[in-house]
Amino acid sequence: MARAMSETLTIRRPDDWHVHLRDGDMLRHVVGHTARQFARAIVMPNLTPPVARAADAAAYRQRILAALPADADFTPLMTCYLTDATDADDLAAGHADGIFTAAKLYPAGATTNSANGVTDIGNIRDVLERMAEVGMPLCVHGEVTDPEIDVFDREAVFIERVLAPLLRDLPELKVVFEHATTEEAVAFVESARPNVAATITPQHLHINRNAMLVGGIRPHAYCLPVAKREKHRLALRKAATSGSGKFFLGTDSAPHTREAKESGCGCAGIFNAPFALESYLTVFEAEGAIERFEGFASEHGARFYGLPLNEGTVTLQRAPVEVPAELRGVVPFHAGDTLGWRLAG
Repeated sequence: MARAMSETLTIRRPDDWHVHLRDGDMLRHVVGHTARQFARAIVMPNLTPPVARAADAAAYRQRILAALPADADFTPLMTCYLTDATDADDLAAGHADGIFTAAKLYPAGATTNSANGVTDIGNIRDVLERMAEVGMPLCVHGEVTDPEIDVFDREAVFIERVLAPLLRDLPELKVVFEHATTEEAVAFVESARPNVAATITPQHLHINRNAMLVGGIRPHAYCLPVAKREKHRLALRKAATSGSGKFFLGTDSAPHTREAKESGCGCAGIFNAPFALESYLTVFEAEGAIERFEGFASEHGARFYGLPLNEGTVTLQRAPVEVPAELRGVVPFHAGDTLGWRLAG
C-alpha cells in the first residue's frame, strides 16, 4: 500500500505495540499524541496499583477511551501485569473475553512501577503454560535485576538465564521481546522460532549511551533498558530496516514531568509519542530503507498478534518540523531539534 513520492510518503495507518499512557491528568495530556498517529496500541499496565486483573484492565480501558479527543479513532489493547500471585484462570478468561490482548512480564524492580513484578519466573510457570495453551502473547521486559550484573549487561544475561530456558521448556509460547537494545537480542530473535519477535523504540535507533553521559548527565536521554554502545545501536537499525517480520514498531513512550526527570533520582523513560513516526522515518531514510517503513510500522506487528491490518492511511510530508522544548511540563524526545518529516493533518 505504501506510496512514496519525493516529497510525501503514504502508508497504511500504523500501530504502536508498546506505549505507556499513564493515568489521570498525564493520561489526558498524552493519549491524543498516540491516537493521532496510531490506530491501536498495546498499553502497558504498570500503574499504581498495577493492572493485574481483567476487571482492572476493563476499567483502565474505559478511562483511556474517556480521555481521548472527541474525533479520535483509536483502540487501546490492554495488557495484564504479571505478579507472583497472578490467577491463570482470570488471565485466560480476560483474554477469551477480549479484555487482555497480552500479558507483561516485569522482573521485580527492573523499571518504573515494577516493584510488584515477578520475583522468579518459576513462580508463574502455571500462568505461562496456560498462555502457551491459549495462544496469548507474553511481552517481556528483558532484563535481570541482580545487583551484581552491570546495568549494560542485564539484557544479554536475561536472554541467557531466563528467556532461552523458558522457550526451551515452552517452545510454543508467543513472546515479544520488548524494546530490544542489544545485538544479542537481535541475534536471539532472528534465530528463534516464528513465535518470537521484538519491538524497537525510536530512541534506541537514534542514540547510544553517550547521549546520557557525555557533556554532563542528560536525564532526558535516560530510559530502561538504557541505551548501549554504538555497535548495539547499529545492530538495531539493521534489524528494524531489514524488512524482517520479526521486528516492529513499539515506541515505549514513557512520559514523566520535567521535575521527575531532573531530580536526585531521575525517572527512567523517554516521551517520544508526539513525533514518533517522524523520528522512525528519519532512521529509515538514513538507512536507505523507506520502502520497508510500512512493514515495520503498520504490518509486522499486526500479523504477529494475529490482528487485521488497518484500512486507513497516514501521510508524512518532507518538511521541517521543530520539536518543542516542552509539552505540558514533559520534555519530548528530540526536544529543540528540527526533524525532516512532518505528519500531515
